[in-house]
Amino acid sequence: MAPLESLKSTASASTVVNDRLCASRLLSALQVADRQHIRPYLVGCQLKRNQVLFEPGEDVVTTYFPCRGTMGSLLVVSSDGREVEAATVGYEGAIGGIVSAGHKPAYARALVQIGGPAFAIDTAKLEEAKHRSPMLRDLLYRYADSLLAQMMQSVACNALHSAEARCSRWLLATHDRVDRPSFPLTQEALAEMLGIQRTTVTAVAKALQERGLIRYVRGQVEIVNRTGLERAACECYESVERHFSRLLPAVSAPDQSA
Repeated sequence: MAPLESLKSTASASTVVNDRLCASRLLSALQVADRQHIRPYLVGCQLKRNQVLFEPGEDVVTTYFPCRGTMGSLLVVSSDGREVEAATVGYEGAIGGIVSAGHKPAYARALVQIGGPAFAIDTAKLEEAKHRSPMLRDLLYRYADSLLAQMMQSVACNALHSAEARCSRWLLATHDRVDRPSFPLTQEALAEMLGIQRTTVTAVAKALQERGLIRYVRGQVEIVNRTGLERAACECYESVERHFSRLLPAVSAPDQSA
């Protein structure tokens, strides 16, 4: 876990986040007056790929707001060390103590999948700001509801849908969050997150590439035909996005159609 003090000590002029350039869509949805309740406590930081933000059972003392291009995952870890993704978080959301007050033990592992800029805030300071700003409190509660919906849909998706549909859904969700056509992704990482064999991921990636939907080269995935990828994905992607848009219309994803 990265305590806020260590993030402050490593921040520099080149890595401090400017919210006009590397926006958090969630924080940008706040009115200026409400944003002022947390602005003095936000620390710009640079999250690294595969960085663990907290482990199951740890007290969540820092909350992170990823910025454009940064993405993390909440992973459920089994007793034998295997892990599977329960939720994906990018610049539409937050990672950490967004709802609970007081002691905030983590249930999942928070892992940075794609490194980049983020805002960090002491969770206690965020809690104080929520008491002063009803809008901030309502925004975070709505986001928590959407995150729960994503987790519930993941359970159904893992049980009901094919590996290709699930992989396509994950690629679309990542495309939304990194806001660029290509991003780093190893087949091992995708297999772990989806709880499937790497050989299955290899076969799916090859099939999607042969149909001209993606391009996969040396651990980099490029979305070539987003519309086609949406057709290959299961209904879960659209269901989660539709629910998110209803709950948080001001934070809805930009149009990525191609």
